[in-house]
Amino acid sequence: KKKNKNQQYKEDSSKEPQEDHRSFPPPTQLKQLMMFLMLLISFLTQQEVFSLMPNNRPSTVLLKRQLPQQKPQTNLGRTIKFYEYSAPVLLRYASLLLRDTSLEADWRAAHSYGARQFRDAVDALGGFFVKVGQIVSVRRDLFPEEYSRALTGLTDYVDPIPFDQVRAVIEAELAPDEKFEAIFSTFDEQPLGAASIAQVHSAVLRDSGKQVAVKVQRPGVEPILLNDVKLLKQLAYLVRDYTPVDYFVVFSELETQLAEEFDFVKEAANMDRVRSVLGGEESDLVVPSSVPRLSSRNVLTMDLLKGQPLSRLLALDEESSISNAKTKVGGILLLDALTKAFGTCIFRTGLFHADPHPGNIFVLDDGRFALIDYGQVKQISGRSRTTLAKVMLALADRSCNTTSPGTREELAKIEKLGIELGVQLDDSAPDFGPAAVAIWLFCDANDVLPSGYVQNELSPESPANALASFPQDLVLIARASVLIKGIASRLGVRWSLAEKWKPIAQEEVLLSSSSSPRSILLSLSLRLWRRSRRTIITLYSGISSSSFLNIRRRRENKRKRRKKIYTT
Repeated sequence: KKKNKNQQYKEDSSKEPQEDHRSFPPPTQLKQLMMFLMLLISFLTQQEVFSLMPNNRPSTVLLKRQLPQQKPQTNLGRTIKFYEYSAPVLLRYASLLLRDTSLEADWRAAHSYGARQFRDAVDALGGFFVKVGQIVSVRRDLFPEEYSRALTGLTDYVDPIPFDQVRAVIEAELAPDEKFEAIFSTFDEQPLGAASIAQVHSAVLRDSGKQVAVKVQRPGVEPILLNDVKLLKQLAYLVRDYTPVDYFVVFSELETQLAEEFDFVKEAANMDRVRSVLGGEESDLVVPSSVPRLSSRNVLTMDLLKGQPLSRLLALDEESSISNAKTKVGGILLLDALTKAFGTCIFRTGLFHADPHPGNIFVLDDGRFALIDYGQVKQISGRSRTTLAKVMLALADRSCNTTSPGTREELAKIEKLGIELGVQLDDSAPDFGPAAVAIWLFCDANDVLPSGYVQNELSPESPANALASFPQDLVLIARASVLIKGIASRLGVRWSLAEKWKPIAQEEVLLSSSSSPRSILLSLSLRLWRRSRRTIITLYSGISSSSFLNIRRRRENKRKRRKKIYTT
């Protein structure tokens, strides 16, 4: 009976569309949606697989403060709460599948209902669900539009914590021996924005009269978010052999970045470093500067930037944001600013913003753009930076057109560089897989991929489905690339990161070569230091020649012992 029913369905699917505008539901999109819902359900359930997972142990991070008058919620309680929202959604989708309906209106209604339920679940549970909602809100190519639209507000605002808790954290961190009013002449109790980890208030310093933004970490949030990521890693490890992308690597990188995001002292240092690399006030992309004396692990004081987050502007102007010519010009300027900023950070120092999303991009009142929230940054090695620069040059210089991705020699060169970076594909994958991944990430969305690969991530022919492993250094670079390409796709403009980054990539390759002025200067400096260090130690430390020789022998013996240990 089932066979006859499937045969009848196939016969009906070959017929011409009727006038009632029936359209068959996209199976890949539906499959992705169902897997996504099951993912959210699964990482609420504890699975004891630590003995199977390499280099993992339960988190022992504890906070000194907890949310006052807040009852801890067990994993079982969170699971039950989530099923209250997700079970009706799953039943509704299942009913559509059982009825074999192909009316687009039915599927749109189910998407709208599911989006409302998911938004309610995120608001009720919080934690890492907010981060997941942020990803869904900006990835309209992967999830139904109803879900992205319902979750748009998550990128820059969630329910804030009460002001008395904010004041208690600030007084404990910044003013243990003085009053709150001695630091700030005015302090706005209503936050400018609230995210899953912290919320930001505007204030005026009493001593200087400077307007600042004060970022305060939510009490008790650290163990909740780290536990959510741990559950995601458990699930990803169990299904890593059955998913097109190794999500265990992705979540491992995210766990490392998230653990550092709770330390605002590191965030302040990263923010100031990125600001200096981009040129400070002269940069096309504004980065706020910190106030070190009023910053601690749970409180960060910085410049106040007056403007609106990009996510809020997109939500207000959903219908006309692309058709409006003025908005399109502004979008191209934003693309240019983001491309220059990320290219400069990646290829100059290797330190770049690792959590770019529309909630962290601001359109300032004076027309400039700003990038905030440096809790997640990534530092890539010099060797990876140079190899990535060579990839950009190879992509930009290939002889491609609308029907060809380039010659076999050009693709082989890109493939070799991709393998050097650590990109590995399945044994059964078509040829030039690493080259297809590079074109997919760093070239225009309309460029042709080699060996029958396609740009659509949901397609079985996507290079993402052929990936066996992806280097952690590139995970967050790819995240920035996806954001920039997503904005370009939304604006309907051609945008190739490889072509835009070619000049700065050339500089990196030149500086890293053995014959470059920088390399020569470093080599001469090293030789000079090696020859003069004995004299320096003797003169400034008062060490005799015999003592210096003894020190040198001890160092050589220590070096031999290290070499023996490493060899073993």
